[in-house]
Amino acid sequence: MNFAAILQDAVVVFNVFVLFYFLVLNSIYLILFLISLAEVLKFVRRTFFSDYRQIMQSDMTWPISVLIPAYNEERTIVETVRSMLMINYGEFEIIVINDGSNDGTLRRLADVYELRRTDRPYKYSIATGRVSAVYGSLAHPNLTVIDKEKGGKADALSAGINLARYPLFCSIDGDSIIEDNALLRVVKPFMEKPIETVAAGGIVRIVNGCDVRDGRVTRIALSDRALPILQVVEYLRAFLTGRVGWSSLQSLLIISGAFGMFKKQEVLEIGGYAHGTDSEDLELVVRLHEHMRRKTQPYRVVFVPDPVCWTEAPESLSVLARQRNRWHRGLLQTLWQHKRMLFNPKYGSVGLFAFPYFVLFELLGPFIETFGYLAVIVSYLLGILDVQFFMMFLAVAILYGMFLSIAAILLEEISFRRYPGWIDLTKLLAYSVLENFGYRQILSAMKVKAFWDTIRRRRAWGQMPRRGFRPDALQEQASR
Repeated sequence: MNFAAILQDAVVVFNVFVLFYFLVLNSIYLILFLISLAEVLKFVRRTFFSDYRQIMQSDMTWPISVLIPAYNEERTIVETVRSMLMINYGEFEIIVINDGSNDGTLRRLADVYELRRTDRPYKYSIATGRVSAVYGSLAHPNLTVIDKEKGGKADALSAGINLARYPLFCSIDGDSIIEDNALLRVVKPFMEKPIETVAAGGIVRIVNGCDVRDGRVTRIALSDRALPILQVVEYLRAFLTGRVGWSSLQSLLIISGAFGMFKKQEVLEIGGYAHGTDSEDLELVVRLHEHMRRKTQPYRVVFVPDPVCWTEAPESLSVLARQRNRWHRGLLQTLWQHKRMLFNPKYGSVGLFAFPYFVLFELLGPFIETFGYLAVIVSYLLGILDVQFFMMFLAVAILYGMFLSIAAILLEEISFRRYPGWIDLTKLLAYSVLENFGYRQILSAMKVKAFWDTIRRRRAWGQMPRRGFRPDALQEQASR
């Protein structure tokens, strides 16, 4: 048998494998979507008449420490803090951690919120970088700012935990804005099951294109740029299908660092956020699962689909590439560090289902998808591309995925309707089709590169330039 024949046979076998892989992957997505559909509709019915004022006034409402790590967030940090100061909640404090910013982040905070140095004691319960000063606000007694040497986001969050007064803490990114009742909604699982619930997360949405005034999103709209809209579709599918589904199966591995709430004591017991990973939010949740399983007591890690955190998304491919490179490096690092959980019945559904899924599909998927497309091209060049196989490949790899993206958008429309206009809805549906022709493939290539960078031990965080929140018409007029 000559080399050409061996190559042809190998390509054919690989093509069949890729076809089967996509079929299994998208079938899992479909199952998660059906579970999510039932859970979201049940959630909407259950909370339709919820009186959040009653929750806020209840003696059972937990006080919360809100942690906002900030590194070079000069453009957005004031609006982020302003949005937190205006939230509907009873007892809470805000702790901004300036992690060695070399721009005007600390100066902006000091000017706007009248910061003064305080003698509030800082205890290194979790080892962190050196804290140079703690500031309090004359205008807002519940606002505190930590100024520390640069140590990364995980180090900044651990510093915030060290200073936090309350039993729950909520992490918010420095370029994010949460809605008025978001904390009340995400704290509900802790009130309903205070012993079992150790962590809860809300949904993250893209603020690009929206109008923002005084720390509030005043008008929801899509960006006029293609890349942020593609990320809106991606986020809706990931949160409303993936995280709702895994949460209902008691197997949620990710709570977004942009908006997550945790029991402080449990996080202290595991030593806070890990410094050796590029995805500290994922690693923390996985470690919490491991910790609670060792304690052999019932626990919950919950996703709540309603409380919204608005965050700024990359608007260029270069910035997106740096962000996704870091995310995928973090995924690889976390899965490798906790590899003992893989197929381990000791960790229940997390070890038997969620962990294998993340290894086989989230980690290895980009390789199989990228090489799958290359195999189709090679098959064509070798003259062995079967038309029937090609149509099946398109149906399973493209059309199936397209259907799931459209389904996630329709689920958003029938449940929460954050994009009520027909123009925006039509755009989302159009981009849910278009993302399969270029965007998905680019993301896969970015993740493959991240794998290679991890092997080469390249861990550069990279700069994430911010445009800042878009003002509404009143602000624009005032600035003229």
